[in-house]
Amino acid sequence: MEVVVFYILAAVIIVFSILTVTTQRILRSATYLLFVLFATAGIYFELNYSFLGAVQLTIYAGGIIVLYVFSILLTSPDGDKLATRLPKGKLFAGLVAAVAGAVICIFITLSHSFPETHFVPGEIDMKKIGFALLGTEKYQYMLPFEAISVLLLACMIGGIMIARKRG
Repeated sequence: MEVVVFYILAAVIIVFSILTVTTQRILRSATYLLFVLFATAGIYFELNYSFLGAVQLTIYAGGIIVLYVFSILLTSPDGDKLATRLPKGKLFAGLVAAVAGAVICIFITLSHSFPETHFVPGEIDMKKIGFALLGTEKYQYMLPFEAISVLLLACMIGGIMIARKRG
């Protein structure tokens, strides 16, 4: 049953990822991206990583998509439609780059012999995750955590400034 659920979630991710980048409407693209993020959270929950699944749902599916939608509605005059279509040369170049990237990824995945790991499946203790995120030792992430918080603060201030200019 787990394999069937995985394949369903993988199919949802593939279909909605393609729809995300091919649709002509920006808000539909954000909605399709939301479905991709939900399916990714489903894979985390299937792997018994409830912390990562919850983070995926709250941060990405909840916060980032709302941020995208508000930024689209605040900055775009139409709000929902793309301004112009791509010229055929750029579209062809993008398709060639996408196919080349897919071929390289498939080649590397199929030709690489993945070593067996000593990974024990299951949830990591929340205390270990907290110490890893907010520690200052080697392989701990206090500095990137603070840098991201400054970046998000700058984004909020920028969004407020754009909204004030329009209002």
